[in-house]
Amino acid sequence: MSALVFFSGTMDCGKSTLALQIGHNRSARGLQGVIFTRDDRAGEGRLSSRLGLVTDAVEADEGMDLYAYLVDHLSRGGRADYVIVDEAQFLAPAQIDQLARIVDDLDLDVFAFGILTDFRTHLFPGSRRLVELADRVESLQVEALCWCGARATHNARTVGGEMVVEGAQVVVGDVNQAQGEVGYEVLCRRHHLRRTTSATARAGALSPDVLPVTPHVPM
Repeated sequence: MSALVFFSGTMDCGKSTLALQIGHNRSARGLQGVIFTRDDRAGEGRLSSRLGLVTDAVEADEGMDLYAYLVDHLSRGGRADYVIVDEAQFLAPAQIDQLARIVDDLDLDVFAFGILTDFRTHLFPGSRRLVELADRVESLQVEALCWCGARATHNARTVGGEMVVEGAQVVVGDVNQAQGEVGYEVLCRRHHLRRTTSATARAGALSPDVLPVTPHVPM
């Protein structure tokens, strides 16, 4: 039976790497897949991993009918044995419904990869719909780590190293951005709630003592 599987996790936990690995494994067995992505860090029509792996993909633009694309692809003599969707959190709920239809009507496995919540800890609409419709939801086993060493569970948006909690839900960026640019950092819940990023933690550690220190005078 074909299935819609949603692989979720924070940023920097290997989602795109796993997507590429699934495609590689099936390609090595002679299968051909269609890969969709949206707003990848490598640019339009690309699926990339932070490990440096990259492949061509179909850009799933806003308003694109993914089911209709597959039907047209097959009717033109194209082949599709499975479907991979990266950055699935950016898709509209209607496009997630189309992925479910691909599974049910075309009998193709669909592997979707994405993060559950945005920088404000709110569910992305696409991710919410995937949780509602997926045959199976899998949490990525590779755990991203907060700067403190604890398991990272939340995605934070940063500007100049400082966490921000307002703005559009989707702003393309990446971890390890240059100072002053919009970037992202994964944090544990404690430090997300406290808005303590690695940059502000370092600044705090370097701040001068606020309490007077009385030198010890030997007797």
